[in-house]
Amino acid sequence: MNILVTGGAGFIGNHLCEALIKSNIGRVICIDNFNDFYDPRIKENNIKYCLSSRMFKLYRADITSIEETEKIFRNEKIDRIFHLAARAGIRYSFKNPLLYEEVNVKGTINLLNLAVKYKIRNFTLASSSSVYGANKKIPFSEEDNVDNPLSPYAITKRSAELLCKIYSEMHGLNVTCFRFFTVYGPRGRPDMAPYKFTKQISQGQPIEMYGDGSSKRDYTYISDIINGLVNSLEKNFKFEIINLGNSKPVELRKLIALIEKNIGKKAKINKMQKQPGEVDVTYADIKKAKKLLGYQPKIEIEDGIAKFGQWFKQQPTLLA
Repeated sequence: MNILVTGGAGFIGNHLCEALIKSNIGRVICIDNFNDFYDPRIKENNIKYCLSSRMFKLYRADITSIEETEKIFRNEKIDRIFHLAARAGIRYSFKNPLLYEEVNVKGTINLLNLAVKYKIRNFTLASSSSVYGANKKIPFSEEDNVDNPLSPYAITKRSAELLCKIYSEMHGLNVTCFRFFTVYGPRGRPDMAPYKFTKQISQGQPIEMYGDGSSKRDYTYISDIINGLVNSLEKNFKFEIINLGNSKPVELRKLIALIEKNIGKKAKINKMQKQPGEVDVTYADIKKAKKLLGYQPKIEIEDGIAKFGQWFKQQPTLLA
């Protein structure tokens, strides 16, 4: 099997590439453009393990370029696609919505068109819990109405889901859309709270706490997400949307306290106003994932933050 992973040098992508290589399922073809959303050297470090494997091929390319991307499809006999490449981050999407539309919508259309043209039967999309937006019913279920997005980022992710649905119906493409809930862990994104707060507290810098600290997020450890993705490999769903979360929301105040405990330092907290696009709680209903994939998250937040803290302490100055 030849498996294409877009965004394969990013946080979730490089963990997926590594897991696929270790499972010896087949060759892994990675596309990543190493953009400057955060320091590209972090991605270079992420991908080191994979580059040492003969079962891995890296293409430094941009999915928004149909010409660059089609060259890869011509060179490789791809059997399955994990489309993880995207511009991420709710707050950043307000500053540059056109960039998010270009990457998350146009980039997805390019890959869907190529999947149809090259007769690839299975397509997996990385979506986001952000699509649930202002929904008040919790936990969030895949059957919920998602017509109330709160950010350009969420809109682009919902648009990508709908595009996948149309391509599935029109072209017989098997599609699974995974809605990820606040993924964290080693090699995580430096703009997200677990990484950012750990770095700032360890360096004695103040952290910004938006709101009163009572907001909750369904923090999901990276290995649980990867298990869900790998378990989907042999599935041939016509079209499914599936939540992948821990299903145990954690207060922001508790997250900060756990990081303080692991770092051994108290946080200096700057209290800030709640930001546009932010919701009070995210909470995944994972019954569908359990039924279809045998999905069962194993890492509790206490253990996950401890594991992340151990990894962080071992990093060179560049990454920490």
